[in-house]
Amino acid sequence: MSRILPAAVALLAALTLAGCTTAGPHDQKESPMATTNPAAGDLFVAAESGDADAVRDALASGADIEARGTGGMTPLVAATKANRIETARVLIEAGADVNAKDDIQDSAYLYAGARGHDEILRMTLAHGADLTSTNRFGGTALIPASERGLLPTIDILLKAGVDPDHVNNLSWTALHEAIVLGDGSERYVRTVRALIEGGADVGIRDGDGVLPRDLAAQRGYEAIVAVIDAAS
Repeated sequence: MSRILPAAVALLAALTLAGCTTAGPHDQKESPMATTNPAAGDLFVAAESGDADAVRDALASGADIEARGTGGMTPLVAATKANRIETARVLIEAGADVNAKDDIQDSAYLYAGARGHDEILRMTLAHGADLTSTNRFGGTALIPASERGLLPTIDILLKAGVDPDHVNNLSWTALHEAIVLGDGSERYVRTVRALIEGGADVGIRDGDGVLPRDLAAQRGYEAIVAVIDAAS
């Protein structure tokens, strides 16, 4: 198994705990409402609970659509983390910033991509999602989607134009991450194939100078090795 660069050790520890994504500690169990403004408070509660009518009422009452709650979440980020499709829709159509990030660098776009919340993801893409935006690990939405083997999400992101060769703070692309943090199962074989077909460069080395093929071979992922060989 390849040696991980010393500079990446701390990040890898964080990845182990947080899933190398926009996920992890951001799954706050406490309410995102942390404001003295009653209308904004109502907006957060409605957004997280999925009450679209209450979201409309709160906005009509003057609630700030970009108000910040617990963890720096906006109402849209709160709705996205709860996968509340209809409240996310109301907020986005009312002009909520799909790229606004909370304190751990999650935006509605990045989180939806990382977690496979595809309906919300499509809405963010239709309303100005920044495809170059990165999470706290320096990765695009495609990288955590690939780590999790979220094939429909990967397809959406590649078709939207997300760079398949973006390198994160661990010196990994989406292809590296699918191999290193995947389990070599059929889902990850298909993930690797989708990334390659989407333009991923199999010749990019990780921070230790190791090729994706060699990372797969070291782990005994023969089917992934075969997919890479067929593309080389």
